[in-house]
Amino acid sequence: MKLLTVAVLSLYLDHAVFAQSELSISSFEVKFTEDSGVLRSLRPSTGPSFDFSPSDVFQYRNEAGQYHTGDLTFHYRTTGSSQWQYGDTAACRKKCPIASHSSADAITSNLNEGLPHLESSSLNVTRSWSGQAGDLALSFTIENNGDEAIELGSLGMPIEFNNIFTNRSATEATEKCVFVDPYIGLDAGFLQVTRLTGTGPSLVITPLNDASKFEAWQFLEEPEDVPLGYRIQTYEGNYAYQVHTSALAETQWRDAEPWNPPTSAVLEAGESLTVGLRFSVASGVQQIEDKVAEHVPVAVGTPGYVVPQDLTAKLFLKSRSDISSINVYPKHALSVAGCGTYDNSWKGFDVTASLKAFGRVRLDIVYEDGTHQAVHYWIAHSSPKAVSELGSFLTHEQWYTNTSDPFGRAPSVITYNRTADDYVLQDNRTWIAGLSDEGGAGSFLAAGMKQAIAPNAPEVAKLEQMVEQVVWGRLQISSGNETYAVRKSLFYYQPELVPNYEYDPYFNWTINPGESWDKEAAYLIDRTYDYVHVSALYWGLYRAGRTNPDILSRHSKEWYLSQAYNTVRYSVSNTSDGTPRTGYWDVGLMGETVWGLLLADLYAENYPEEAAHMEHLMQARQALWAGQADPFGSEMAWDSTGEEGVYYWSRYFNDSATADKSVNAIRGYMPTIPHWGWNGNARRYWDFLYAGSIDLARIERQIHHYGSGLNALPMLDNYRRHADPQSLDAIYDLRIGYGGNQGPLTNIDEDGFGSMAFHSYPDTLIWDAYSGDYGPNFLGHVLGAATYLVDHPTFGWVSFGGNVKVSEDGLMVRCEPRDAVRRRIFVAAISLWVEIDAGTIEYFTLDAKTQQVKISVSGESTQRTVMVWEQTGGDAKGPKMKPATKDLKQRTNGYELTLPTTVSFTAE
Repeated sequence: MKLLTVAVLSLYLDHAVFAQSELSISSFEVKFTEDSGVLRSLRPSTGPSFDFSPSDVFQYRNEAGQYHTGDLTFHYRTTGSSQWQYGDTAACRKKCPIASHSSADAITSNLNEGLPHLESSSLNVTRSWSGQAGDLALSFTIENNGDEAIELGSLGMPIEFNNIFTNRSATEATEKCVFVDPYIGLDAGFLQVTRLTGTGPSLVITPLNDASKFEAWQFLEEPEDVPLGYRIQTYEGNYAYQVHTSALAETQWRDAEPWNPPTSAVLEAGESLTVGLRFSVASGVQQIEDKVAEHVPVAVGTPGYVVPQDLTAKLFLKSRSDISSINVYPKHALSVAGCGTYDNSWKGFDVTASLKAFGRVRLDIVYEDGTHQAVHYWIAHSSPKAVSELGSFLTHEQWYTNTSDPFGRAPSVITYNRTADDYVLQDNRTWIAGLSDEGGAGSFLAAGMKQAIAPNAPEVAKLEQMVEQVVWGRLQISSGNETYAVRKSLFYYQPELVPNYEYDPYFNWTINPGESWDKEAAYLIDRTYDYVHVSALYWGLYRAGRTNPDILSRHSKEWYLSQAYNTVRYSVSNTSDGTPRTGYWDVGLMGETVWGLLLADLYAENYPEEAAHMEHLMQARQALWAGQADPFGSEMAWDSTGEEGVYYWSRYFNDSATADKSVNAIRGYMPTIPHWGWNGNARRYWDFLYAGSIDLARIERQIHHYGSGLNALPMLDNYRRHADPQSLDAIYDLRIGYGGNQGPLTNIDEDGFGSMAFHSYPDTLIWDAYSGDYGPNFLGHVLGAATYLVDHPTFGWVSFGGNVKVSEDGLMVRCEPRDAVRRRIFVAAISLWVEIDAGTIEYFTLDAKTQQVKISVSGESTQRTVMVWEQTGGDAKGPKMKPATKDLKQRTNGYELTLPTTVSFTAE
């Protein structure tokens, strides 16, 4: 991680200290500023050396327009008026002192002095900080002292905690900073604030009363040219918990489809409204839901909140009040049927998608006490269908064939603009149109990974053509001292070199000269990340040829395997004088789990020298990470990309400490939340700048960018290694991992186009028009797709990725895989992992008494497959298993099966 330095303006250098008030409650040590009464410091009593708030940089963030927890924003108008007025306590910082009075357990302030434009209004606004059963409570009361009714069209409570990485080292940011994630679930909504370490206490914020529903999560505009920066790569910015949003929906959000129906509140003359938030401490990320359940209803979905059309999902609800009704919007998009009561407190439901529905769906759950809860789902095509449609779209709509292109990009699978329904052949971020970097290579990477799991002869033929005519010899150097080097872009901006080419004036080619590369810059070969994409394309074609021997026509599978290996070798090796050939060889790379599979394939295909050399290169990298306090560096100051590679090789070389550090880091930024967009969504917020549509290129929290699919890989692997994979702590990892693995399905639209990510700002809420860097996300989905069967300690037999049927006596469990690949299964009761490289696992059964497992495997396009298996948990509960099927043929890379067949495993 780099230290990003932002100049501190001279007027701040005096480090002015603001007077502050304190409130002592059992769960927190709390400090406020006396000038405005906003929150300055919030330290958990269980770990008072840590501060959820950015108190150490507060002096640089206390000017007008800079928001803190304790501020209030709102729109209002008298009934009958069409014009909204606006109130904002941050607009008059320090120049408008707040009158407060305090007692032993509360600090109450009148905010009207901080809202000078309210002088002509009949509103009176007060704020109170207090203790509530050991928690911290924040409340606002708005009184209508006039003679006319007043409508509150928006009501927002800004949230500021320490997500500021600016001017911090990697270690300092990890120790001091937090992430904030929302569940926009109405009365059951909450915020979770987790540490970058993924360990220690977490902060949980729930509605204080019935009037404080969580309707929307609004990004707050602030001054950006300030000492710490704002809405930059090291400071995502702050948001507001919105209780009402109708005024926003009528104005700046009018073009978006909101998560929840917009509402307003009407205050009759003499009436008042109180809203607020409750701040509680959870001992760790796994305990967040338990803490939430103390105050509001809780939802748990398996396998998550993405529902393929051939999968029956489960939803479990826990609340103090019985359920009155469940409504689906759009109507009939989902069917919801009760399936039992669990542990005397949870209500279970089967959730099934309509074959006619696709996309966003909301469940509105109404409880008998009037509480409303929203659970947000995404309906996808069945996973194999979505993968097939993606492959077709990539090799048809995105297949670029203009061989007169002066940059030599044809024929290829190239970046696509879904709004224009056309190729992206120009962009001032040249790599997007240049078939490299994540933003330009993403499409051919996805196409290659698709062939690894579902080879299609015409699609393979096109990719072989692309390799022969564009990749090998153009994108990748094919001769000389730099053979196997990968260029950063084939497209470039240098008009004098292409005099007959017309660059589009829509793009500002000079605003970012470091991005609009000339040919020399575009042809540099120093970016290690780019080598993963090319090696994965080769590997995908190798795998296609291995499982379908007649599908390759231009080269042998061994040629593609060799190309993949040599691409990796070049990228992480040194020149003869010891200089690294590329610039980021020493960090975790997006998608490099495929390198681990490549290494296994080198051994399987009897290339021991190449395999040993690759292993040596990987071990040198891992040894560096093992000695680093924060081994997750990248091109960015903070990132969620290195953890995947660091985890893989740390596990491979038996460095459990570094692997565990990787998993903890992911737990910090990858939540489980009853919303398809945030569940398993690894934190990403800057890549719209580098790979997205130029029209929406901005810092913005991204929904299911490639962090989802990639960070799912370590979490799922770590889950399978758990000594007790049916414990709640272990299942937590499965939930976030599977949520991340399902995320990339949502990016694929009804016709097969794969978007890079979804825009989360409430004025947008659409998929980005560019395919961009979707490829790494799909890579994670392909490599992580599997079906898990779990005997949950509360909910009984559930599956992540499959449909489960249990016999009446409860002894025989049958699971039908519904994941994208249908070749990998995990039986948690005995920690049994089984994988085949071709064919389809139609179903498997578990005898709960004898622990015998039977797996039915079919093969439409192949008569043979190779099976590998292991019991992954080490000290796992249950018996040691062995294959009971006769005539298994031992091969270097597993057991050969003749299809169709049934494979059995029994206890030794």
